[in-house]
This record gives sequence, structure tokens and C-alpha cells, in this order.
Amino acid sequence: MSLAKFAVAAVAISMPLAALGAGTHGGGHGHSAKSGEPGKASDASRSITVEMYDNYYEPEKIEVKPGETVRFVVQNKGQLVHEFNIGTPDMHEAHQKEMMMMVEHGAIQGGKLNHDMMEMDMGHGKSMKHDDPNSVLLEPGESQEIIWTFSEKGNIEFACNVPGHYQAGMYGEVNFN
Repeated sequence: MSLAKFAVAAVAISMPLAALGAGTHGGGHGHSAKSGEPGKASDASRSITVEMYDNYYEPEKIEVKPGETVRFVVQNKGQLVHEFNIGTPDMHEAHQKEMMMMVEHGAIQGGKLNHDMMEMDMGHGKSMKHDDPNSVLLEPGESQEIIWTFSEKGNIEFACNVPGHYQAGMYGEVNFN
């Protein structure tokens, strides 16, 4: 990671939490027809390994075809909790507010997750479970898979929405060919 990205991450993480706002969670990591839909493993045309570091992805972009189903093998190689979330830029912006709530309530604690806090009932049927099919939230050393069908061309990216990470450059392009 470049020194500039590290500096941005440090500043973003040190900002007062209240200044970044809070949102609701559990029902909205936001997948929609604009970003695709959960796929079936049997339909996956290929697997792509995505490694998450502090604060970047390898690879930084992926190529897909409209209608293609891809198996993502996501590995957290960093020292912090990171997310791999497939969505539009607007979805990521909204989700960052939800992720801020996870930090404010102690569900995300730097390099670890408080799983008990993630189960907490936030009211109105919402929680911080982080169990949407387009997203995984991983502690250092963890690995998980997402099977995703890119149903149509669109402005889609993958991103880490843990507070400060997106702003530090932890997002990647999904290009259609």
C-alpha cells in the first residue's frame, strides 16, 4: 500500500465517528438487479481468488460477461477486518453508513469481530449480522466464498465499506466484456 493511501486511511479512521453518521443494518447491504443476484455453484463458469490486504485488493479489477456466474474465493490477508461487497457506487455509499453503525456499537473492533454484538436486535427486524449474499466480512486469516451472477452490464464495483477503507482506495472495478 502506498504511503498516500495509508495516510488517507489513518485520517479517515481517526475522524469522529459521529461525523460520519449512522444508518440501519441487516436488510440492506443492498443487492439488486443493478448489481446482479446470488448464483448457484453449479452455474459458476470460473473461480476468482480475491485477496484483501490493508487497504487494497488483489486483483484490483475483474472482467465479467453479462449473465456470467462467478465463484469468488475471498481471503483476508490483512491485519484488520475487511469486507468484500459487490454493488453500485450508490449502494456502497449507503452501506458505509451501516458499517459505521457496526463500529459504533462495537461489532467491528479493528482486527476482530464481536459476533455476539452482530446478533443484537437493532429494532424493526434489523441486525448487524452481515449475511447478505453479495457480501462477506472477514477477520484476518479468514476465507469465504460468494457465488454471484452478473445479470446485466452496469456501474458495478467491489468494495470494503469498513469506515475509512473505501476512502483509502479499497475498491475495485467490475468491467464487462
